[in-house]
Amino acid sequence: MKLSTYFRSSAAWRVRIALGLKGLAWTPDFIHLTRCGGEQHSASYRAKNPTQLVPTLETDAGTPIAQSLAIIEYLDETHPAPPLLPKEPVARARVRAFALTIACDIHPLNNLRVLQYLERTLGQDKAARDAWYAHWIAEGLGALEAMLGAETGPFCFGAVPTLADICLIPQLGNARRFACPLDAYPKLLRAEAAALALPAFRDAAPDRQPDAA
Repeated sequence: MKLSTYFRSSAAWRVRIALGLKGLAWTPDFIHLTRCGGEQHSASYRAKNPTQLVPTLETDAGTPIAQSLAIIEYLDETHPAPPLLPKEPVARARVRAFALTIACDIHPLNNLRVLQYLERTLGQDKAARDAWYAHWIAEGLGALEAMLGAETGPFCFGAVPTLADICLIPQLGNARRFACPLDAYPKLLRAEAAALALPAFRDAAPDRQPDAA
């Protein structure tokens, strides 16, 4: 398998975690999102992924797969051990809802192309962009903390990591990069600590990627 990835992309970070948890071998295809105007906008990459975003997974099946959650569910269906979603339908739905809150509600408002649009088209300075970022992080993480309810961990939903943890860790990493306060989210931090005790989560971190240099 070949993964188009960028070290700081939280979406690619999610897939790197999933590949690690599954113990799957993969080859990186580094797509630098800011160099030369953004390598994701090249004709060759656009042919693989019309959204011009990372990640993209290429397999022996032939058709490239885009969107991190679609890739992760593909990996879970083709390599079912260890499972990344619970078997029981309600538990499965709760994990998906948590993950989708990050992937659909928080991350899209704060990703690179949105921040670039705020700066380059709307003329917002760094302080305004940082305020935008912090607002949506606080809105989203507050909701995630409440979604965990009476869960006692150590992970988001029980004794093993799931898709919820895979999405949470990169989002918290991004929040820290933008100096967003996290003390109000003890359940999220508990799950983060449990996840980062595992090599699959640690090895997927941006600062451990070859393209971070």
